[in-house]
Amino acid sequence: MNVRRRLIPASAVTAVTALALGTLSACSSDSAAAGNTGKFDVVASFYPMAFLAEQIGGDHVNVTSLTQPGQEPHDLEISAKQTAQLEETDAALYLKGLQPNVDEAIDQSGVKTKIDAATLTTLETHGAEDGHGHGDEDHAHGDEGGHEGHSHETDGGKDPHVWLDPVKYAEVAEGVGKAFEKADPDHAADYRKNTDTLVGKLNELDTTLEAGLKDRKTDVFITTHASFGYFAERYGLTEEAINGLDPESEPSAARVKELTETAGADGVTTVFYETLVSDDTAKTVAKDAGLKTDVLDPLEGITDSSRGDDYFEVMESNLKALQTALGSA
Repeated sequence: MNVRRRLIPASAVTAVTALALGTLSACSSDSAAAGNTGKFDVVASFYPMAFLAEQIGGDHVNVTSLTQPGQEPHDLEISAKQTAQLEETDAALYLKGLQPNVDEAIDQSGVKTKIDAATLTTLETHGAEDGHGHGDEDHAHGDEGGHEGHSHETDGGKDPHVWLDPVKYAEVAEGVGKAFEKADPDHAADYRKNTDTLVGKLNELDTTLEAGLKDRKTDVFITTHASFGYFAERYGLTEEAINGLDPESEPSAARVKELTETAGADGVTTVFYETLVSDDTAKTVAKDAGLKTDVLDPLEGITDSSRGDDYFEVMESNLKALQTALGSA
């Protein structure tokens, strides 16, 4: 692996802005109609899964997301209403390891078609080279900030953030399309067509990202949340995560010093934070190191404050932010 990582426990696009394959207007965890709608009903765990279901399913599906817009997905608690929705739906699409409560609810449900995106591509462990694997105790969600203790990983400590690599996301899309074809064969041809269209757009995005990040002054970027491991590996970058898996906990003085030294040595200009959590940690590190802050969105949810209305628009914004930070703009 040609990517240097010290403490990354784990876990644009001009060519794609015209995509607009459709927004997630049908996705609402407030929707009572998770089953028996006359369409192929799909309950999705969170935004990246709901987006796939909506794009691939088109007019034939009714998609309900368990994670509401603006809700941080990792600590999602499943309500009794959502448990009932799982019993009524035709399919559940989720990413095992990201949301433990969702994993348990789907496992215990009687839903006929269970699609685990983690089985549709190859997962990797990021950051293990330095002994800071995904499951290290200091990189799990602890009791700080009201989090219940859990590590945000799949079985075996694998990084679940596959959707941030368009190539891996396309592999997942292929698998989801095939699962839809099998579960709802009457509309198989449309699912195949929609899948091909989506995969084509993801391949275009990959090409655009590669080209857009090619001429850069540094390979290193600093984030609060270690979610860009696959993205960094795909494009030859190095993600330095401030505090591993919990983006809201305070970094140690030693870690801040290390990041300050890294920033100076590698020409880092920016500390990135995300839209669904506080930017306090990023500002603390940036102030101490004399750096700027900006948003790099891990696309775990779309809100009014997101820099784009869907996956492709936000990835375009991510590219622009990285181009500025890495000196390739």
